[in-house]
Amino acid sequence: MNIENEAAMILIQDALIINEGKRYKADAVIEGERIHAIHRSPFTVHRSPFTQILNAQGLLLLPGLIDDQVHFREPGLTHKGDIHSESRAALAGGITSFIDMPNTLPQTVTVEALNEKFDLAACTSMANYAFMIGGTNDNIDELKKEGAKRAAAIKIFMGASTGNMLVNNPQSLERIFSETDRIIAAHCESETVIAANKARYIAQYGENSDCRFHPKIRDVRACFESSAEAVRLAKKYSSRLHIFHLSTEKELSLLESCPLEEKRITAEVCIHHLWFTDADYPAKGNLIKWNPAVKSQSDRDALRKALIEGKIDVVATDHAPHTLTEKEGSCLKAASGGPMVQHALVAMLELCRQGVFTEELVVEKMAHAPAKLFGIKDRGFIREGYYADLVLVNPHQSWTVDKGNILYKCGWSPLEGTTFTHQVEKTFVNGRLVYDRGTFDEGFRGKELEINM
Repeated sequence: MNIENEAAMILIQDALIINEGKRYKADAVIEGERIHAIHRSPFTVHRSPFTQILNAQGLLLLPGLIDDQVHFREPGLTHKGDIHSESRAALAGGITSFIDMPNTLPQTVTVEALNEKFDLAACTSMANYAFMIGGTNDNIDELKKEGAKRAAAIKIFMGASTGNMLVNNPQSLERIFSETDRIIAAHCESETVIAANKARYIAQYGENSDCRFHPKIRDVRACFESSAEAVRLAKKYSSRLHIFHLSTEKELSLLESCPLEEKRITAEVCIHHLWFTDADYPAKGNLIKWNPAVKSQSDRDALRKALIEGKIDVVATDHAPHTLTEKEGSCLKAASGGPMVQHALVAMLELCRQGVFTEELVVEKMAHAPAKLFGIKDRGFIREGYYADLVLVNPHQSWTVDKGNILYKCGWSPLEGTTFTHQVEKTFVNGRLVYDRGTFDEGFRGKELEINM
């Protein structure tokens, strides 16, 4: 159950707000769960109305981030992570809302399983939450039920990933694209291309090749052919398509640079595809093994450019924890995926410090755009009347990722040893200060995101 915070009034003084393409010094007033007022000029403070007054001089005040793709592993895979542990880590990273994927045990491919997940999150999630329902070769009637509209989108795997949710029947794909009116969020990799590549490399090098072969097996062609097919179907039926975790330069030719509100086909890129390249495999090995694979520097640089130019709309994490034991073995055996929610924002802000992006772009792609794309009501912006999902970041606090400060249940990060120059100090969810310099309000629970599509 949510703990109500109706009487609380919090004043955040003298912060540098970054919001809707602008930056300005201001004071923010939180009343209950909502942003009551934004005062661009200092105003006289009388302590009596306020439960708390916070001096935010020198700090950045950002809207809480919305991560549109996470795998928090519950139900069924909770040895890797669970909704409570991973939402807790997300708060320490400035992520106040998440959308979780359906490849759990059992898979979220029925309305009943979807509702059970919402019930579970209501009891355990420290951040705000939504879920996707998964498409399969034979559950189209389930996807069309009224109860399925509670999901943020329909997730389809057009390439096998975790579990057995591959939608590889052409008639099933046609029906999903033609008979549903929801956002179709697609993992695009051609299983046919992957299988042929795998057979060829096994014949040449055996089955014990290291992780450097991973982007050769799950290559550019595998990604492009599948993404192109998804785009073809979306255009044929005027469907609303969102392509997850782009990883190649070639796929960008399928997208347009125009305002998000004008698009029927949108795309996401993940932190790891903006940060790592295939040159990192010798040092990082299976720790940076994802599906789709981390590819070349030219691919990474093209993805960065496309994000700036508006071809790519959202930055997410694809947070997918595994145990270190599961990450062992050859490129064919080691699990794909890694944890990222705690470090996504600071990684993006580090790229800002390096001159790659601007803080305004980071806020647009990680807060504003997900809210607009999924129709999330009253979140993703610093606006009067909106929920007070807010993050205070110290832009001059260096720290290094190590085992002692990692909050993921799996206990590791592909960014271990990295020193960041920004640190999340405080995170507010629904007006409540839930994370404060390493301390959590453990009794707090987030809310179900209200989706208006």
